[in-house]
Amino acid sequence: MQYSGEFAALLTAVFWTITSLAFESAGKKVGSLAVNLIRLVIAFLFLSFYLKITRGMFFPLDAGPQQWIWLTLSGVVGFVIGDLFLFQAYVVIGARISQLIMSLTPPITAFIGWILLGEVLTPTNWLGMMVTMSGICLVILKKGDHIGNGNNRRKLTTAYSFRGILLAMGGALGQAAGLVLSKKGMGNYDAFASTQIRVMTGIIGFFIIFFLTNRWSQIFKALKNRSAMQRITLGSIFGPFLGVSFSLLAVQHTRAGIAATIMAIVPVLIIPPAVIIFKEKLNWKEITGAVIAVTGVMLFFL
Repeated sequence: MQYSGEFAALLTAVFWTITSLAFESAGKKVGSLAVNLIRLVIAFLFLSFYLKITRGMFFPLDAGPQQWIWLTLSGVVGFVIGDLFLFQAYVVIGARISQLIMSLTPPITAFIGWILLGEVLTPTNWLGMMVTMSGICLVILKKGDHIGNGNNRRKLTTAYSFRGILLAMGGALGQAAGLVLSKKGMGNYDAFASTQIRVMTGIIGFFIIFFLTNRWSQIFKALKNRSAMQRITLGSIFGPFLGVSFSLLAVQHTRAGIAATIMAIVPVLIIPPAVIIFKEKLNWKEITGAVIAVTGVMLFFL
């Protein structure tokens, strides 16, 4: 099917819109660290039963050494490091702005894909990335007054928490590197089984973090919070189960940079539910910036 990778990326964007809102709400209730581990365990269960039905095995026992090595590395970079930053960004600056900054994933993915996979993008593709980045800058940057040496000067500053922006950027870097490593290791191997390997790696990684930080009480607190668990379960279905699997289908059937750019339309998709559910107030810069970012995505189809 023509554009099968692009359409898989588009579905991924829809899934990630749902999961980012669910995890933002859950993270503010029980903490981002607990949400990270619980959602991976839930996703692993869904993946195991799905693969038993579709492939006849609960675990990816037919994966070769290349799949295990690269997908495990991808799981560490994407699920553990990248999502550790991203989920905390949800708590600090919210899912909507975090996902807008995550639009930086495409140029980062394209650069890493060029280095590791030798992928070449057209001038129109690069133009699309520049347009997307300009939309992000419009939203997160603002002019502020700076007083120095008796003179008032205007300088650029951020409209949101600088710490939150850095966390979201860390999430973008982790997701980009994770995508490219997944594509390198996956080859023609099943995308859902590949996701299961990444999820298993993520579970082990977060278990180590909890063991080192001794924050098990956060897990017990989360498990007792029915409202948070409902949101974590919803986010797990549309995130590490469907969302990540379809993202791997996308990079399997199109260039990693293109797939990542299409997935970056979440900032626009997330606006209506953010306003309706979380009662967020938008200004013209945020709406315009999100539209510009998505316009950059559309250039990939020209």
